[in-house]
Amino acid sequence: MGWLNPERPIAAAEPDERRLIRVELLIVFAVTLGLSGIASLLTLLDSLLAPVPLRDQTIAINVPLARATLIDFAKQLLGALRLIAWGALGAYLLYRAGMKLAAVGLDRSRPARDAAVGAGLAALIGIPGLAFYLAAHAAGANLAVAPSTLGDTWWQPVALVVLAVGNAWAEEVLVVGYLLTRLRQLGLSENAGLVVSALLRGSYHLYQGFGGFLGNVVMGLVFGRFWQRSNRLWPLVIAHTLLDVVAFVGYAALRGKVSWLP
Repeated sequence: MGWLNPERPIAAAEPDERRLIRVELLIVFAVTLGLSGIASLLTLLDSLLAPVPLRDQTIAINVPLARATLIDFAKQLLGALRLIAWGALGAYLLYRAGMKLAAVGLDRSRPARDAAVGAGLAALIGIPGLAFYLAAHAAGANLAVAPSTLGDTWWQPVALVVLAVGNAWAEEVLVVGYLLTRLRQLGLSENAGLVVSALLRGSYHLYQGFGGFLGNVVMGLVFGRFWQRSNRLWPLVIAHTLLDVVAFVGYAALRGKVSWLP
């Protein structure tokens, strides 16, 4: 694989180190996105057991967390902070292992290019992704997804943007930069690591239905391969942020105003 950066870690040399990496992976994903995947599967099973088909059910992503509006705002920000901390944990563990963050593409050497590439990736994933979601819902393979049911308050767009940033940072750092690096150190091939990463990404979107799972697996394959080839993580964080901002804020703006949105 000539496109691999020779400075990237390929495999841990010592069996003891590999054992520690496996334990670390179990712990990290037990407290972050791994258990989210199991919970998402249980939510989907519950939806399948309901007396109405998936397409007639609705699942909300960002929901009110308190009756008092300012307390709700504070809780939404805390949720975003938790996501940012999850991503920071993955970056910190790599750094503690002796790896510079530039090794996974988190340096600030080319912000303009990273932003442009991120916008392109967002368009590449977002436009077909919306069409696939609508098709999956029409086919009965997906619930109707409400990205936000927050009230119409002054802070709603602020909270949704911050939550989009938190989601993007947590997922791309953990599921791409951190996980794929650790899987390399365990000796997995690039393709095997890519499949594991993409399936994990799809797993914690199972609550949306089979369409949500498949759509996010495809996104994981595209994002993971991009990182493997470019070693740039910021474009993925930017792309994911843009996707979620459009989904969260756009849904809040269009809800009840267009007929084609479930």
